Amino acid sequence: MIWRAITATLLTGAFMGPATAAQADDGRVFAFRDARIKESSGLVDLGALMVTTNDSGDPSRLFVVSSATGRTVGVVDFHAETLDVEALAPAGGSAVWVGDIGDNGSERTSVSVYLVPVRTGRSEARPARYRLVYPRGAHDAESLFTDRQGRLHVITKSVLGGTVYRAPLRLSRTRPNRLQPEGRVLEYATDAAMLPDGRHVLVRGPQRASVYSYPGFRRVGSFALPRQRQGEGVSVGPRSRIRLSSEGVRSAVRQVVVPAAVRARLQPAPAPSASPSAAASASPSAGASASVGASPSVSPSPVRGASPSPAASAQAEDGSPVRDRTWLMWSIPGVLGLGAIGMSLGLRRRAD
Repeated sequence: MIWRAITATLLTGAFMGPATAAQADDGRVFAFRDARIKESSGLVDLGALMVTTNDSGDPSRLFVVSSATGRTVGVVDFHAETLDVEALAPAGGSAVWVGDIGDNGSERTSVSVYLVPVRTGRSEARPARYRLVYPRGAHDAESLFTDRQGRLHVITKSVLGGTVYRAPLRLSRTRPNRLQPEGRVLEYATDAAMLPDGRHVLVRGPQRASVYSYPGFRRVGSFALPRQRQGEGVSVGPRSRIRLSSEGVRSAVRQVVVPAAVRARLQPAPAPSASPSAAASASPSAGASASVGASPSVSPSPVRGASPSPAASAQAEDGSPVRDRTWLMWSIPGVLGLGAIGMSLGLRRRAD
């Protein structure tokens, strides 16, 4: 009971943190018009269309809405026995990955993803189920994204930050697909999306979002998000537009931009110009390696080493520290949590 009280106090503090500075119109693009969309937990931007899904407790269905008006223009019933759908990710073309990855009690032996085609009008699908298994026990998660190879990644959700897990490039339908840890994030992650450059990932929490390098997951910078009732989904669409969804009937979808200070850090560092003497002394093999590394068309492969620590993640790509004030959000809940412990112990002694 004590730990339940502490957890509830911490989560309350997370959602009731300092006010967010936003644009005059708060970035609102549209509101979902369909009253069946009650808990928009995942979001995918396909251009003229957007796809969303409800949180746990809803039938296995996707809503296709106009990206201009928020009006529902299609519903896809994909007939799966889902437990807690929490995330969507683009799968190329007019298809999305559906992530049945929620696990509030950390009790599931495996979680599942489904590849579902989407279209306007009423449609049905019976997609294959792909089971995902964590290497060490169960985890709760709400974030799913794909890299430019199409590989799926899951980010776990915790008040202490999340772990990024990568799935096999080719998923098996007949046996569990084992996830491998790839990095850490600082956010209480509710969703994530790959940026168009394929080299950075946007991870959102209830009030803030951060950009991480990919692979490696070094934190480039973070920024505040518009206030939402319970911010959940994030999508990256055409022309790099970033949109956010929230739980609640007829909730608003808002659009944000990465601040200029963070965008400046996303540019690849210019290759240092070698002096004539250095160029003359370089070996042919070293020169070949340098030319490949400098080529912007080469996609770096995921690092298969140990996961970086949270401290390593909180650095910019140039090695400079990124100032993070996340501790401010947790300071008051921390004090309240200690107070809850004290009250609980006092009540127990009085009962004894």
